[in-house]
Amino acid sequence: MISNPLRDPRDRRLPRVPEACALVVFGVTGDLSRKKLIPAIYDLANRGLLPPGFCLLGYARRDWGGDGDFEQLARSCAQAHARTPFREDVWRRLAETIIFLPGSFDDDEGFDTLAQTLLDLESTHGIPGNAAFYLSIPPAAFPAVLKQIERTGMASGKGGGWRRVVVEKPFGHDLQSAVELNALVDSVFSADAVYRIDHYLGKETVQNLMALRFANTLFEPIWNSRYVDSVQITMAEDVGIGTRAGFYDKTGAARDVLQNHLLQLLAMAAMEEPVSFDAESIRVEKVKILGALSLPPDSKRYAIRGQYEQGWLAGERVRGYRDEEGIPKSSKTETYAAVRLGVETRRWAGVPFYLRTGKRLPRRTTEVAVIFKKAPHLPFAETDTAELGHNQLVVRVQPDEGVTMRFGSKVPGTAMEVRDVSMDFLYGESFTESSPEAYERLILDVLIGDATLFPRNKEIEYSWRIIDRLEEFWSGRKPYPYRAGDWGPAEAEQMLARDGRLWRRP
Repeated sequence: MISNPLRDPRDRRLPRVPEACALVVFGVTGDLSRKKLIPAIYDLANRGLLPPGFCLLGYARRDWGGDGDFEQLARSCAQAHARTPFREDVWRRLAETIIFLPGSFDDDEGFDTLAQTLLDLESTHGIPGNAAFYLSIPPAAFPAVLKQIERTGMASGKGGGWRRVVVEKPFGHDLQSAVELNALVDSVFSADAVYRIDHYLGKETVQNLMALRFANTLFEPIWNSRYVDSVQITMAEDVGIGTRAGFYDKTGAARDVLQNHLLQLLAMAAMEEPVSFDAESIRVEKVKILGALSLPPDSKRYAIRGQYEQGWLAGERVRGYRDEEGIPKSSKTETYAAVRLGVETRRWAGVPFYLRTGKRLPRRTTEVAVIFKKAPHLPFAETDTAELGHNQLVVRVQPDEGVTMRFGSKVPGTAMEVRDVSMDFLYGESFTESSPEAYERLILDVLIGDATLFPRNKEIEYSWRIIDRLEEFWSGRKPYPYRAGDWGPAEAEQMLARDGRLWRRP
């Protein structure tokens, strides 16, 4: 067969398919696996992005009585939650690669069986020692599983094969625990074999931040303190805590969302252009930004947390946080957090970054809004521009993925009246193929060995430094109340009002 000299293996337009490998999922019967991981694996198979030599090994406490029972569970998960249409022929091929292994995390015999099964895959599935271990388990179980992986020698592939480990958030609960967790993982796997998943980084619109900035001369020249007034990053949820009471009351909004999702969005919005788009170059620039973050001296006025009370949402009355099942009546855990941060670099000196997240807000949305300064001189009568605000560039991460530009335009008529208008780009209208789910992209990247979208140790530790300082300030203080269905406590509005600004209403 004659090779095509024009077919460059670095061409990202070509489908990326991993070499023969196994994916071992610990906690494979848990909620994350059922709703996200198994459907994502099916979607990858349906798109032809898994190699012929692929095997899914599930390890969990429950004894299903054989691979067949677990295969039925996996099938129902794929049918219920997969993004792509369910096809019987695709599932039959994938089902032949599924192996379920029962065992607890302190079960030496179970892990010995797992290690032997991985060795046997070379003869049964043609997999030459390549395996990724996905820790879809509570952080408290990490030490036991990692020690078992180390004891059985599974951390190092045989015959030149690679071994990788995937760690789900939360990456600790403060800086000290994050450092300890990083040291534990790094003691078993090499640093380049550790993949820390923040599923927000797998979303197409998050990745589009870099394309928007660095592929267009239109935006990058004005992406700095000379033209930008402020940046607002919002992650709003209309739901409550659901069945996560035990986890959420120990965690709160700042640790659950601000530490990872929002600070990662900030880093990608503020980072300098990397020398290339390989993993290390992008990580270097993100680390610089996270290391340059600063909190204002007056934290009382610029670090606000709230807790939702009963109210109305989508026409229904919803109960308050302390009335939720499993939540103590005296709980001081925040369900809303808003903070002003600075980025102490030449590009961003003096530009405030406002971050907010909350539950039981009016609608579900995540966006990065760049608010530009007003023109230094407007050659119009004051009444002509009364309804003209700041120019804005808004990247909508979810649910209406796209980009909005807001700028001034003349109102039709004989008078020179200027008013804000919006110009929208929607992913769903511009591209025929729907965006893959974040876990599809991230699982594929793990199997390929592309670490671009996975935070490194320093990113995690710099993020926790900011959160620890916030938690120290908030310690012992009651969160401000806000009604379910509102955009947070009044104090969060006052935070921006002091700076002569307003929160965007998505």
